[in-house]
Amino acid sequence: MTSSNPLTEQQEKHALVLSGGGARAAYQIGALRHIAKTIPEYRPQILTGVSAGAINAVYLASSQKSWQESVAGLAELWLSLETNRVYHTDIGNILKRAMVWTLRIISAGRLGRADVHGMVDNSPLRAFLGAHLPLDGQRISGIPENIEAGLLDSLAIITTSYGSGRSQAWIESKNQDAWTGSQLRARLSELTLDHVMASSALPIFFPAVRLNKAWHGDGGIRLTAPLSPALHLGATRILAVSPRSTPVNVLPEDLRTAYPSPAQIVSTMMNAVFLDLLDYDAIQMNRINRLVEKIPEDERGSFRQVDVMVLRPREDLGVLAREHEIELPRSFRFFERGLDNRTEPSSDALSMVMFEPEYLSLLIRLGEEDAAARHDEIESFIRGGACALPPV
Repeated sequence: MTSSNPLTEQQEKHALVLSGGGARAAYQIGALRHIAKTIPEYRPQILTGVSAGAINAVYLASSQKSWQESVAGLAELWLSLETNRVYHTDIGNILKRAMVWTLRIISAGRLGRADVHGMVDNSPLRAFLGAHLPLDGQRISGIPENIEAGLLDSLAIITTSYGSGRSQAWIESKNQDAWTGSQLRARLSELTLDHVMASSALPIFFPAVRLNKAWHGDGGIRLTAPLSPALHLGATRILAVSPRSTPVNVLPEDLRTAYPSPAQIVSTMMNAVFLDLLDYDAIQMNRINRLVEKIPEDERGSFRQVDVMVLRPREDLGVLAREHEIELPRSFRFFERGLDNRTEPSSDALSMVMFEPEYLSLLIRLGEEDAAARHDEIESFIRGGACALPPV
């Protein structure tokens, strides 16, 4: 390994922010694969990951191969996934959990097992990640080695504490100074598989994970400022990859008057929680940048300019999920259709839990194509050029 990196020998600190979105996070791999192939010297010093983005961030931070090889390996990992490698899809397992939840609801908690957590059993995901991440016991190895070698400055994995209702950043960094914010706390930690499972635990759907005597779930639930972990870790230039499409597609007029299905309501909630805040945060940061530019350098104090660029799909990934729904296991399709309205052309909720090879491969390819279409803009940004505001 070598710490030589032409992009980081200057005063810049590049950060890569990988947001959540379940299966949609495969899109991030395609965008990163194009960048790794065409700008091989790019290697961010700071990585932050939320939800499924935490899986990607941890894999890249722990890999001791070149950046291009690491991204290629991450793509292979996603392409080897199937839904039944993420959560149990057999009819018996799904029926048992559905009955337990139904009994607890109709009996006011007097019936049904209290130890059944989550709508599905995601133990296959733990086994899958355990087989593909470098582990020393539960500890993820490779991260401290990359920090020591100068290939990595900091890694932050975000979870949500259900006990306190606050976001928690679990950090491995060469900088031992952690921070405390109003909604985001930081804790230096040796990252484990439990941290990754907690960050990617979609609320209600996947079970929460116990960390330091408290239950933690998906990091996107309360993270109102998704770029703040990278800021606190010293980033001066942030590349963020979001799986939220632009422009945001709306239902056809004849469907807007129909009563929304449970799946449509869940999709709207998930977009609000996991996908919309990154764009708002980036817009706010660029506005602050313009204000900072007007302040003389000797009067800026702790304020600094932090350029941000957001990459995201040009196509609605919910529409693509609907088109590939037939690939899901039959038992899962049966229950999913009970909550869905088949006339709705898009299903954002479905797009987050559909881990089928053909769909994931399509997302990776779309990410690569979208990044290629913006290649000149991306290269200019990585090399220190001006950034563009994210579209709204």
